[in-house]
Amino acid sequence: MHWVYLGIATVFEIVFALCANASKGFTRLWASILTLVIGAGGTFFLSLALVTVDVGVGYAIWTGLGSVGIVLLAATLFKERLDWRKMLGIAIVVVGVVGLELTGAGS
Repeated sequence: MHWVYLGIATVFEIVFALCANASKGFTRLWASILTLVIGAGGTFFLSLALVTVDVGVGYAIWTGLGSVGIVLLAATLFKERLDWRKMLGIAIVVVGVVGLELTGAGS
């Protein structure tokens, strides 16, 4: 169940970053409120996952997959450039996350 919680926390992390972008430096009320609520939700689900997953592994997976999701969505939604260097970085992060998961930490 801890991997489900970590997956939910990762989705919250991605939405959190997109909401933070939409808040324009916390100058837009509803986007700012949503940013805080979503951030709290992500932290809550991360804390549930960390009951059984090692904190270093759980946090690294959460931020790593969140970063990959944010880069890919930003390229899609905001037309940010996705060149070979970003794709290489994404591949390295994914390999690292898989490596961490294979350590069996918290299984």
